Amino acid sequence: MLNKKTLLVIYPFVALLAAGCTMNPPIQGRGQAYLQGEWQQNSIPGEKKLLNYSLSKFKFTCDSFYIAINTISRVNSGADSCMNKGRWTEYIKGRYEQTGDTLHLRGVFVNADGSLKDNKTCFRFGPYETYYKVKAHGDSLIMLNSSTTVLPIEARLTKRITCTPKPLQY
Repeated sequence: MLNKKTLLVIYPFVALLAAGCTMNPPIQGRGQAYLQGEWQQNSIPGEKKLLNYSLSKFKFTCDSFYIAINTISRVNSGADSCMNKGRWTEYIKGRYEQTGDTLHLRGVFVNADGSLKDNKTCFRFGPYETYYKVKAHGDSLIMLNSSTTVLPIEARLTKRITCTPKPLQY
């Protein structure tokens, strides 16, 4: 049990701490200004010689991202209801942050409408996490090297977006 003297010392300190603290409003972060917009990867080096390759479309709004990965396969290695004659799209949404030249994306696989994808569907589901090294960026071009693939991503800006932070949804 604390005595009166200890309480008299601790109470003003706790009161001062409580008065100086305020809750941050649950609002989305601003993200990177240069990324704000929609970016399209139109081709990859040597795609005509590859059996499988993917082209991505990125959308960055404030600190959030949305990716549509269009995969083209000349080899049918699964159920055609999923493979769709060698062409399919996977969707991912989440949050990103950049430290130095490293872009960290963390999110989940979703359906085309943005709803959470379950394990009874085709292809990947669940958490998504990857790192990109930003090799170059300009007003209308970003070059990214993924930590999981050898082929670089060169994407062109198709639409600029202005970040308007929105309240976070729980």
